[in-house]
Amino acid sequence: MADTPDTNGGAPRGGNHWLARKGTIRLLWLVFVIILALAVAADLFVEPDGAFGSDGTIGFAAWFGFASCVVLVLAARLLALFVKRPDDRYDD
Repeated sequence: MADTPDTNGGAPRGGNHWLARKGTIRLLWLVFVIILALAVAADLFVEPDGAFGSDGTIGFAAWFGFASCVVLVLAARLLALFVKRPDDRYDD
C-alpha cells in the first residue's frame, strides 16, 4: 500500500504539535527572555557611541525596538478602523 501524503503540514495526527505544548511555550519564553537579558547586559561592557542623546543609554536597541513595535501595532489598529469591512461583505 502506498504512503498517503501528510495533509496537515507535517504535524502529528494527534494534534499535539511540539510547538503547541504548554511546556515548550514556557521554555521558549524563558530562552527568549534570557537572550534579551544577555543582550542588554552586553551593553554594560560596550562603550556607547551615540549620535544623539538617548541612543547612548543601556539597552537602547531593546526598548526602542519594543516601543517601535507598540507604535506600529497601535497605528495598525487605528488604520483598521478606517479600512475594515464587514465579515459578510462578499456573501451573496
